[in-house]
Amino acid sequence: MTDELVESWIGLWNGALALTDTTVHEDFTWHAAPLDGGPVRATTGRENLKTWVGGLRAAFPDLLFTVHIGPIVDGAFIVLRWLAEGTYRGGFPGADEGQVGRRVSFHGTDILRVDGDLIAEYWINADILWLFEQLGVRELPVRTP
Repeated sequence: MTDELVESWIGLWNGALALTDTTVHEDFTWHAAPLDGGPVRATTGRENLKTWVGGLRAAFPDLLFTVHIGPIVDGAFIVLRWLAEGTYRGGFPGADEGQVGRRVSFHGTDILRVDGDLIAEYWINADILWLFEQLGVRELPVRTP
């Protein structure tokens, strides 16, 4: 089951958003720092995940995630180390529009908590600073609380 779940999870990130309902729990929660700065916060729900992934894919339509390490399984937890590669198409907050068309890559690590046959919780740690460097981000837009 682990391999199939990981394959669906990566497929979702690779643009198959229809996999969301069969991959993540209805009460899915993820923990991530917002791209515009600030502390890690929790967000919930399948629809919010689809929106997040869809927004990322709008800026990087051909983004391809590949697993380089894992899955590593410990009880209800799965850990993956991945590489994402794609072409920037614009619209990323704070990015230099001169970078449109540039190929980018960045790594990250996902920690997934499984409940039954679905992913119930997700923690992400990605090298966003490297992505920002590639996109020419020099300062982030002002954050409103």
